[in-house]
Amino acid sequence: MPTVRGPSQILDCVPHAAGINWDAVRVEHSVGHPAARILGPRCGAVVNDPRERALYWFVPAGAVNGWSHAGTRALSRGDVVVIPAPRRICGPGPHWQVCPGVSDWITAPEALVAALEDSRARMVMQS
Repeated sequence: MPTVRGPSQILDCVPHAAGINWDAVRVEHSVGHPAARILGPRCGAVVNDPRERALYWFVPAGAVNGWSHAGTRALSRGDVVVIPAPRRICGPGPHWQVCPGVSDWITAPEALVAALEDSRARMVMQS
């Protein structure tokens, strides 16, 4: 089980279990930031954790079964994600890169995979 900083260490943030209402996908910043721009309005809520240099997307529970995409980590039952307060949009610590909507935090897994692939392809073309 991954190490989780307690809420007393990160103001306004609470650890939540993945794999119940949603799964999550951890993506390194270098790929994640361009992917969020590529997704545009198809992007659900995204948590930015600058200390881990990672973004976290929420996908339907069960969607990460068999997940094997380079530069990502699937989080489901047994994992936790630190969730910031609803309108926490800057650090220190985890904050919303894309704030959650009223009822839907979810990004379609197929759209996320396509955006991640496009992001990686652009990085290769630029190097």
